[in-house]
Amino acid sequence: MDYTLYLEKFHLAASEIPEETLSKYRLKLSVGTILESVALKVYKPEWSGDLLSPLDAEGRIFFSVWVNDETIRENKIYYNIHALKLRALKDYKIPARDFAQNFRKEFLLYQKDWPNVSVDYGPLTLMQGWIELNIDDIEKNIHELAQKFFKISFIIDSILERYKK
Repeated sequence: MDYTLYLEKFHLAASEIPEETLSKYRLKLSVGTILESVALKVYKPEWSGDLLSPLDAEGRIFFSVWVNDETIRENKIYYNIHALKLRALKDYKIPARDFAQNFRKEFLLYQKDWPNVSVDYGPLTLMQGWIELNIDDIEKNIHELAQKFFKISFIIDSILERYKK
């Protein structure tokens, strides 16, 4: 995999998302390499157990879009929402399976907008799907997936509110 090429494409996609949009949804972006993949992550610091280092926190929720050698061979870009070790979120008392079930119930209203998506995972992966990888359109496709996530990010906030200590 050409990490430099994909990092450049993912950074370009992230740069196309206006700061005003991120502020409106109170979301942050991160592009980097993790587990031999190039990924864009979208998150709120409040969705983590560590406000100062939310992507490194033990407990955290985030949306990601990624490619790696396997996805490139499949000609796919994958996306998902992870909810990792939710018990580590200090301001909440969250049974992980409850959170996943509640998220999926609400997500059903929006599922038709997400190509090739499935919610048939354990409690750590709330949903996952893929789109076709076309290197010429990758920035646009990543941007569109992020936009879709912005529109459903309120689901995470509303469910978290139920579990506030």
